[in-house]
Amino acid sequence: MKTQEVIRPQEHYYILATESAPPELSLVLKGGDTFAVLNRFGDIDSANRHEEGVYHGGTRFVSRLRLLLVSVRPLLLSSTVREDNVAVVADLTNPDIYFDGKVVLPRGTLHIMRRKFIWENNCYERVRIHNYAVTPVDTTISIQFGADYADIFEVRGQQRPRRGELLRPETRSDGVNLGYRGLDGVVRRTLLRCTPEPQLISADELQFDLHLEEQGEREFLFSIACELDGNHHPLVAQAEALTTAHSSIARSNEFTCKIATSNDQFNRWVSRCEMDITMMLAPTPYGIYPYAGIPWFCTPFGRDGIITALECLWISPSMARGVLSYLAGTQAMDISAEQDAEPGKILHEARDGEMAALGEVPFRRYYGSVDSTPLFVLLAAAYFNRTGDREYLKSIWPHVVSALDWIDRFGDLDQDGFVEYDRRSSDGLVQQGWKDSHDSVFHADGRLADGPIALCEVQGYVYAAKKSIAAVAEALGLNTLAAQLRRQAANLADSFEKAFWCEDLGIYALALDGKKQPCRVRTSNAGQCLFTGIADSERGQRVAASLAGEAFFSGWGVRTLANTEARFNPMSYHNGSVWPHDNAIVASGLARYGRKDLAARILSGMLGVATYMESERLPELFCGFSRRPGKAPTAYPVACSPQTWAAAAVFLLVKSCLGLTVEGATGRVVLTKPVLPPELDRLSITNLAVGDAIVDLNLFRQGQAVAVTVARQKGETEVVMQH
Repeated sequence: MKTQEVIRPQEHYYILATESAPPELSLVLKGGDTFAVLNRFGDIDSANRHEEGVYHGGTRFVSRLRLLLVSVRPLLLSSTVREDNVAVVADLTNPDIYFDGKVVLPRGTLHIMRRKFIWENNCYERVRIHNYAVTPVDTTISIQFGADYADIFEVRGQQRPRRGELLRPETRSDGVNLGYRGLDGVVRRTLLRCTPEPQLISADELQFDLHLEEQGEREFLFSIACELDGNHHPLVAQAEALTTAHSSIARSNEFTCKIATSNDQFNRWVSRCEMDITMMLAPTPYGIYPYAGIPWFCTPFGRDGIITALECLWISPSMARGVLSYLAGTQAMDISAEQDAEPGKILHEARDGEMAALGEVPFRRYYGSVDSTPLFVLLAAAYFNRTGDREYLKSIWPHVVSALDWIDRFGDLDQDGFVEYDRRSSDGLVQQGWKDSHDSVFHADGRLADGPIALCEVQGYVYAAKKSIAAVAEALGLNTLAAQLRRQAANLADSFEKAFWCEDLGIYALALDGKKQPCRVRTSNAGQCLFTGIADSERGQRVAASLAGEAFFSGWGVRTLANTEARFNPMSYHNGSVWPHDNAIVASGLARYGRKDLAARILSGMLGVATYMESERLPELFCGFSRRPGKAPTAYPVACSPQTWAAAAVFLLVKSCLGLTVEGATGRVVLTKPVLPPELDRLSITNLAVGDAIVDLNLFRQGQAVAVTVARQKGETEVVMQH
């Protein structure tokens, strides 16, 4: 009998897709640590689509919220999220309403406008109803509601043997209080308030009598506060909250440097990416941090935050500073097997919520990421090169040294020169690279690899981290350390070539298993080796050619796994899908090895994907089916959208195609053999900060080349064009 792999959600933190979701997209709002996933009606119906809800601190505080007209659902006219992501607006109307077999209210008589937004962790809604009939209308509207207080991991599919206690609902003249006492002892409450007061009120419904004169209008205001142990942000007047939310978004927008092109679709894509990243930024005691994605990853992730910061570094260096400060402040200090933590290791993820607090999942502070630590060092060096901020690097230097110590002592488990991982936590992640699904590391025949695992791209991260931070050490006067780091990087590059190169495949092995046997599998991980520069020059060209072939390139982007491999599945999470952030990193590597034509090809593919997506928003990933004329890319059913490192991909793609480097310490902007994809004839960059200076650049196609002019310059800076 043939054996099968059995996926156990509780072991692998697999996101269950247990139903066929209705063919509609979600509307997403976020403010601070609160977010909402709504359907097109502006409703919440988690019984129909399990991810819908209002969430705060890792818990769903609202699992049902439905607007009804005479006990029936209105008809949808249209709905959208404002361009700045502040508010959802849905336009509805009444269906035909019958009484005694006769239509008493013809469809399209009433216009119902719903506007929802989140501010200071409170969710506000305004409902305005206009009567377009020439006679008065008497009817009722009602709001049905409920709160299951499911932990985000329960929503994802985790089963819990025990749960806390739902508290008795408390009705008031202007609303209802729902509550739950968790097994962690925390009381979570949902405070629902409304103006005017309802005529009927129960534990799960508010009902309002509605009289509208001809061309008359009524307005209803609702608010939801998420309370933890008696603490919540006070509710304020809706108009004031909305005005403050809009102005706050404008102030917090990190993208003072702007990109504009000759292609309107491209411009809309860039604008969407800016707004999504701005929405996902959250304040922490250490500065702003880009949360990873909605709904499953709306929390700090080390790897995601670092890569987002790297993607955006040239255009928004302050984001990198926030990421570095947060990760330095949460760096592991002790050994903890259950957290997969050792001194100097950088955070994988941090979670609030009942299950994390109780240890039912290990992610309250979890360090099971093999690459966050070298990536932290890499980002620190990149931030210094971008800004020249010597004083800040001095302030976090002990954390950089601690991270380097982790790489050499704990990261290299057997002291063979390679950084590897092997799960120590009983409930942690089996695979601890960016492809962290349980089946992502395997041999050519499909057998899963046994640990410890040394991933190819992780060796590249370590190489680039040591090589780049050596220059920072030198700038800080630490010449002996700088020389040591450069020597270690060079030795690692030599060892890497001997152990990972597969001559017959023309690509680097995915990984070495616990017996130091290479996983001879063709993956996009090898493309990330180009990003870090660890690859030999000639072999790097062969990798580039492989990534450009049909086995890898779907027409939309580079697949995570070539379609020739045993475990290829275009509908899998990591074994054949296409990830925008992965493509941006690969494109950067291709440009580094002189293949900007291929980087531009990826940029064109991602633009094509964006044009098919709602509001030009790239999802976390999509399926790796080959591109077909006139057909949209195939969606992955439980992908996060927005996903921050997917939104940030466009900025790294543009940087790679332009060969753009900003040197804050020297005050230079360098463009090396820039190219533009066929969709763009012109591209402008305005308000680019270079140290204390600001410069505006115009790039345009000139025959087969790209020319650049300086449109504006304020302060001392130099723009260098290298051919």
